[in-house]
Amino acid sequence: MTVACFVDANEAMAVIAEGMLQPGDPALIIHRDPDVKPETLPEILLGAQIAVIDHTYFPTDVAKQCTGLKHVVFLGTGPRSYMNVEELAELGIIVHIIKGYGDTAVAECSIALMWASARNIAMMDREMRTGTWLREDNVQLTGKTLGVIGFGGIGAEVARIAGGGGMKVLAWNRTPKTSPHAAFVTIEKLLAESDVVSMNLTLNDETRGFLSRERIAAMKPGVLFVNTARAGLTDEDAICDALESGHIRHAGLDVFMVEPLPDDHRLKKIKNVTLSAHAAFRTPEASDNLIAAALVHCRRIAKEGK
Repeated sequence: MTVACFVDANEAMAVIAEGMLQPGDPALIIHRDPDVKPETLPEILLGAQIAVIDHTYFPTDVAKQCTGLKHVVFLGTGPRSYMNVEELAELGIIVHIIKGYGDTAVAECSIALMWASARNIAMMDREMRTGTWLREDNVQLTGKTLGVIGFGGIGAEVARIAGGGGMKVLAWNRTPKTSPHAAFVTIEKLLAESDVVSMNLTLNDETRGFLSRERIAAMKPGVLFVNTARAGLTDEDAICDALESGHIRHAGLDVFMVEPLPDDHRLKKIKNVTLSAHAAFRTPEASDNLIAAALVHCRRIAKEGK
């Protein structure tokens, strides 16, 4: 029998997975610990042909020790932040991803971070807890221009919601697209004219470092920046520099080059940034979609017997 192991399930995800199992499914071992050390994975995956991985790093040298492993079902769309897909393929391990499960959830988080950035919500909250009554001029978003970089399912949802809120939406995508909710322009025009920039690209070899120091400098002074995609799409140090100089007025960030964010990380010392813990996709609706899709992958793999 094909054995799958969910290596890093939190309790909520574990309960969802158990509730969705059907007669005849591959045997599913659920390791109830979301904070797994990569070096423990060979022991956790012992006897499993399929690894279901949420957001645990899976280095190639660790994968080499996982004898019998043939498939990784990554719970998301961006595995390259956590593993080298090409190197795993050379070991005979195929990585499967899940698209579309949380488009609305992530888009709503992008919008929430945009509004929080515009109104300095997190900054005022922090200051008030220390006894400071902070009131500053904020940004009114109605009538402003939002630039959406990457127009997949999430980017399209961001554009739809923002347009409904009275914003003008510009978009750039790697391949031609059309939408009633956005005007497609060059990346240069988007950066120069957008009051808010939302990063929604998929991370791969072509897009890594897309928002370079040069492109950040080309953004409109005082821009708001939101990233719920992947930190690897940006130059994180350049983002910090732009925040400290005020070129970026405020950023809302859900993703980071190192996660969890280290205690001594530079971003924790910058006031004009709102941080969230890579949780944009964490809603019950998205979690249900995610686990259901992961189990479909496991059933298909077991049926194909590869």
